Amino acid sequence: MDKTGRYEFMAEPFHCDFSGRLFMGHLGNHLLNAADFHSTHRGFGMKYLMSINRSWVLSRLAIEMTEMPQQYTRFCVETWVESAMRYFTSRNFAVVGTTPDGTAQAQPKVYGYGRSIWAMIDTETRQPTDIYAIDNGAIEQWIDKDKPCPIDKGGRVKMGSDAEHVRTIDTYYNDVDINGHINSVKYIEHLLDLWPMEWYSSHAIRRLEIAYVAESHAGDRLAFFRERQGSETADGSSTWNVSVQREADSVEVCRCKVKFI
Repeated sequence: MDKTGRYEFMAEPFHCDFSGRLFMGHLGNHLLNAADFHSTHRGFGMKYLMSINRSWVLSRLAIEMTEMPQQYTRFCVETWVESAMRYFTSRNFAVVGTTPDGTAQAQPKVYGYGRSIWAMIDTETRQPTDIYAIDNGAIEQWIDKDKPCPIDKGGRVKMGSDAEHVRTIDTYYNDVDINGHINSVKYIEHLLDLWPMEWYSSHAIRRLEIAYVAESHAGDRLAFFRERQGSETADGSSTWNVSVQREADSVEVCRCKVKFI
């Protein structure tokens, strides 16, 4: 097998917003599915890890898109491991066009790229565990340091003390994933709801960064705080920072930066 995995998806109509383009949340799901397909085919996927009380947990995700696929469009997610350390691994993504028969194009349309950082945890202790202990460090043979991913890795998102509390939400069954905590993509969907429909009529998401800090679970109430980073530019683009906190103890569970154009 190649070091890079390539998986085809379609922008199904009921996964698209009112503009007919794929929701960012559904794109996030496609990226995470591609990551699992890639790791499973190479011996360190979720199905195997769960059998030995291990699991992958997403720590950081950055997605930068020049365009979102339109409904019924077929596209591919390419994914590869850029680096690995004892407790964390970096995985990249490319969202590219495909031919009608699903084969790679000579010069594919590039919709965007993604970067992610993952930790492996012990599902009983919920603590990080040694990635290289799995199959004698077999992940090392799949690392590709030379394949380019031309977007920034992203940095720490700084929040001011006067960030606006926009809303607090309840969490339920549909918010929870296989690890028993609030799903990584659900945070993205909830935070993008902080802007009204009218906003998305004239703005598109260019880049989204999210860092997962702590776990939350079904029944937790989550408070969302938002602030604009600087002022809107002459071309109409703007960047916003968002902090999500558990209401009960004010512990921050994730922090996000969204750039609109």
